[in-house]
Amino acid sequence: MRRNFVGPSPAGASGQKLAFAEWLATPQGRYVLDWELAQFGLATEDCFGFRAAQVGLPEIDFLRQNRIPFRFTLGLEPGAALTADPLQLPLASQSVDLLALPHLLESCADPHQVLREAERVLLPEGQLVMSGFNTLSLWRLRQSFAPRDAGAPWDARFIGLVRLKDWLKLLGFELNGGKFGRYAPPFASERWLERFAFMENAGARWWPIAGGVYVVRAVKRVPGMRIVTPAWRKERLRRRALAAIPRNGHAKGVQRSAHNGDA
Repeated sequence: MRRNFVGPSPAGASGQKLAFAEWLATPQGRYVLDWELAQFGLATEDCFGFRAAQVGLPEIDFLRQNRIPFRFTLGLEPGAALTADPLQLPLASQSVDLLALPHLLESCADPHQVLREAERVLLPEGQLVMSGFNTLSLWRLRQSFAPRDAGAPWDARFIGLVRLKDWLKLLGFELNGGKFGRYAPPFASERWLERFAFMENAGARWWPIAGGVYVVRAVKRVPGMRIVTPAWRKERLRRRALAAIPRNGHAKGVQRSAHNGDA
């Protein structure tokens, strides 16, 4: 029996390449997307602040579990409500508390510049959450056999987590969370993906770094930064520290001495 490992045809009825957003609607894409949405939810549900932004894939809300009141998405293609160039984000410096980049680095010509822009727009201690395809996985092996016109996701440039960690470290980011997932081979058929569902638990236990995709969270660190306490609060704390707290017995003794005329 021939197993459809290669995946769906990269061309649609019009002969055009399958876009990444369209691929996410296929059984193979939904297999990846369902896991990533759950991980983005876990990574962002405890992030707080005033502004949260998502860059790319405006059709899907990767920040749905976050409770920051002002959330918005920037699309990359014309037709989205808000469009932007990820190499020059139309956001003020240090204006965002949380930034989500789902598979954005893989689709950009200069992923380093994308990360530099992320560092620029994030506030100190701001959170950056990203997803990508793992280079140490069956998905990367499948990509190595794909033709140039294979379409999404095989036409993307997969970025290994080790390289990504080096880039983040150079920009002052510190990883504070992450997980690999989706260990089944990249079958195009939903039936075959279900048959290999046992590999999820087995893979997470025996070869955790070989998951097909990863989601990581990093925090922007600013060297030498310290929290500035308001002056009125410092003065109140100083007065409390200097104020004597007499014991009840000692206080009664002082009052008795004063009554008897002792110095």
